[in-house]
Amino acid sequence: MVGPDGWTTWEALIARVDRKTVASWVGGGRLRRIQPGIYALPSAAGEWRIRLEAAVHATGGVVSHRSALALWELAPPGGPIHLTVGHARSGRGTAGIVLHRTRALDDSVRRVEGLPVSCVERAVVDTWGASAGLTRADIRAAAIGAVRRRLCRPADLFAELERRPTLRSRGALAELVGLLSDGCQSELEIWGCLTVLRGPGMPPYVQQRRVLVGGETFVLDAAYDEVKLAVEMDGAAWHGSRDQRERDIRRDALSATIGWQTLRFGFRRLTGAPELCRRDILAAYAARRRLMGLDGVR
Repeated sequence: MVGPDGWTTWEALIARVDRKTVASWVGGGRLRRIQPGIYALPSAAGEWRIRLEAAVHATGGVVSHRSALALWELAPPGGPIHLTVGHARSGRGTAGIVLHRTRALDDSVRRVEGLPVSCVERAVVDTWGASAGLTRADIRAAAIGAVRRRLCRPADLFAELERRPTLRSRGALAELVGLLSDGCQSELEIWGCLTVLRGPGMPPYVQQRRVLVGGETFVLDAAYDEVKLAVEMDGAAWHGSRDQRERDIRRDALSATIGWQTLRFGFRRLTGAPELCRRDILAAYAARRRLMGLDGVR
């Protein structure tokens, strides 16, 4: 009776069995009412995806906020289901559903696995203002992941911020989006950019510099073009494996064949001794200038 999705509607049920039978199934625990007019098998009633589909069907809303981030695989599912409806609709939700109202709904709707969902940039900004159990670090990670996976652009996030001048902690999110726009692709790169590369006395640099070597394209975390000095910020989770270390060695060697010197800084050193990292970069930068005869060139 329920079908492959694990849930069904009251109308679908009574089209096949009488009302008393449905009532007996519910009373006996064979079916659970998970939303008004929506029923599911007990084994499926607690599943997040089942609750999400049932909530969308029951309300006609669009998956939004934390629930949208989960559907975009940018945050873990959890808590009540968040949906957004048009401003003319009531904002009163049922058990397990939080309804939000907006005057600008249609332009933000996408579809993921058949379900209507807020576009990524709106989901990030909405969740920043109403975290729904996520930490600020969780939401920052969602924004970084969205840009890195090209689900949205920093410009899209900026556009959403323009719509929300009174957003809570708006300045902090704007700073993050600015760093993503500059080319940062992880919290480690953000830390390195703010604390090391933009530190006192540091020379200007470019981020996400592409170099072509022997038909291969590499992207440098940060580069001082005039002296061909690259700075790589290596996260422990990604660069800790033996295979990745070997790829890094090969990449640095190939870059050296066209004149690039690479400095690598791991998580522990970047976060624990940023002043020493700045000192090493400045020393290498000065040495490269002397090597290339650039001293005194303005």
